[in-house]
This record gives sequence, C-alpha cells and structure tokens, in this order.
Amino acid sequence: MKGKRVVVLGGAGFLGSHLCERLLRDGAAEVLSLDSLITGNEHNLADVAPVGKLQVIQHDITESIRVDGPVDYVFNMASPASPIDYAQLPIETLRVGSIGTENGLKLAREKGAVFLQASTSEIYGDPLVHPQREDYWGNVNPIGPRSVYDEAKRYGEAITAAYGRTLGVSTRIARIFNTYGPKMRLEDGRVVPAFVGQALRGEDFTVFGDGTQTRSFCYARDLIDGLVRLALSDVTEPVNIGNPREMTILEFAEAVRKAHGGGGRIVFKPLPKDDPKQRKPDISRAKTLLGWEPMVPLEEGLVETLAYFRKVVTPRAPHAQVPAGKSSVGATP
Repeated sequence: MKGKRVVVLGGAGFLGSHLCERLLRDGAAEVLSLDSLITGNEHNLADVAPVGKLQVIQHDITESIRVDGPVDYVFNMASPASPIDYAQLPIETLRVGSIGTENGLKLAREKGAVFLQASTSEIYGDPLVHPQREDYWGNVNPIGPRSVYDEAKRYGEAITAAYGRTLGVSTRIARIFNTYGPKMRLEDGRVVPAFVGQALRGEDFTVFGDGTQTRSFCYARDLIDGLVRLALSDVTEPVNIGNPREMTILEFAEAVRKAHGGGGRIVFKPLPKDDPKQRKPDISRAKTLLGWEPMVPLEEGLVETLAYFRKVVTPRAPHAQVPAGKSSVGATP
C-alpha cells in the first residue's frame, strides 16, 4: 500500500478505523474515510490521524460519491453490523448494502481502482454445512428479523461480482467471520462487547439459548491483515477471513471470565429467531491463495480488548447485579 491513495467507506466504524490505521502504517500516501456516522464514530479515528495523511469526511454513501484526484483502492466497510443496529435501521441497512455498494463500485470504475467488498459470514445464514466453505450458498430466511443485513450483504456480493464480470472493475470479496477487539461499541448487542462489558461491570453473563451454539472469534488485527492481503492479490472469488478455532458461547464466556480474572454467573435467555447454531470458517482458500491465517490467540486478544474497555467502563458496586432483561447477548459477527 506504500504510496497508494485509498478510500475507506465506513472508515469511522470498528473495522474501518482499524483498516485506516493499518493502511497508513503501511505507507499509504493518503487515506480518505467516508462515513455517515450513523453507527460509526469519529473518535475511532482520533489515534489514527497522527499516523499519516488522513481525510475524515462525513458522507452518506447512498448519495453519489465524488473524490478528486486518483484513487488506487476502495474498501467498502460501510454497514450497520449488529443486531441492535439493523433492528433499528432496517431500511438504512438495505440501502447502504445496495445503493451504497453500487456507488462505491461506480467510484472504483471511474478511477480504475481495486474495489474490496467487506461481506460477512451471515450470507451463510443458519448453515446446513459445517464448516462453511466459500462454495456453500447458505441457508437464509429472506424475510426474517436478520434478513435486512443478510440479504443486503448477499446483494452486495452479487453486484460486486456483476461489476467485475460485465464492467471490468477489479473486485475482491471478503467474507468476514466474528471479529473482536478495541473500538467495538459495548452496547451493540454482539457477544464479545456484551460479555466484556458485563465482566467489567461485575454483572452476570447473559447467554441466549443453552449456550451450545458455536462461533469462531478472530482478532481485529488478524482480520485487517487478511483484508489487505486480499486487496493486494488478484483473487476475485469470495474468500473467508476468520479464525477457525470454534467454541461454544459457554466456552467463550469462560474465556472472558478467565481473561478478566473473574465474573458473574451465567443467565440464560431464549434464543432469537434465525440465530445461527454453528459458525466456523473453512480458511483453506485464504491459506492457499493469500498465505494468510490468524496469528493472535483468543486469550491474548481478549486481554488487549479488556484493557481497551477498562478505560470506558465503570464497575458497579460489589455484588450489584443488573435486573433481569436489562442486558442481553447476541451471537453475531
């Protein structure tokens, strides 16, 4: 990325901000972050700006995107990405995944840039094949409560592939599995920040279902490395980027408890509709074509994540517990 000029759509989000920092540390000449700030936060970029030349632009990518000068890469990281977000912003989620993705593709076509679509393991839905390979087409409820995110990402892949096939845009598609790390929003409903926040506040861990559903957690630094490798490659087919170390939600709760040095009891709640029962990436394609695999052990990543959130979480009084129903844990990427 040395000397390149890069546009990051959704650059103020969790992963987008980590990507901006990585690009600048790699020597990018300039990084332009475009974000509507509906779910992103400019504070995520506060420690990025000193690293190199960064432009932070508030812009809704469902409106036309205009960038002066050359652009070498466009990374589309823009989308609400948690159960709370797409429950509250269903239309916005669909629009950014459809109109927003096409606007990003139009920019890449205009500039002759590489376009990377950040897709998701959610395109596999509640999978009937395990682990999930890129040639699996998924098991998705198109009208369920999670459908606005699932289908927006599936459409995003479809239009990205179509621009590549018919209009000659150089495209990449990354299917991102559960990712965690600093800069996540504590109250976004995903399992990692929920457990971390509950541990730091001295609350019980709230688990949906019986806790036997599985996820595979990849640290943000590893994930971003996979995205950059994919962008720099000539691989046009979708590539799973995630950690194949599969564990149950109960096992993950114990991992958070251990990393924190203690924690409350487990409280069970009903499993939400269409919540995937299993999630584990087959990363053979990433290993073979990109030379990529995750390097950060969960135990190490959790220590770094907890250290970040200790700065923003106020512990509750000893033995105080949150009333039933006040905290819940989703299990999504």
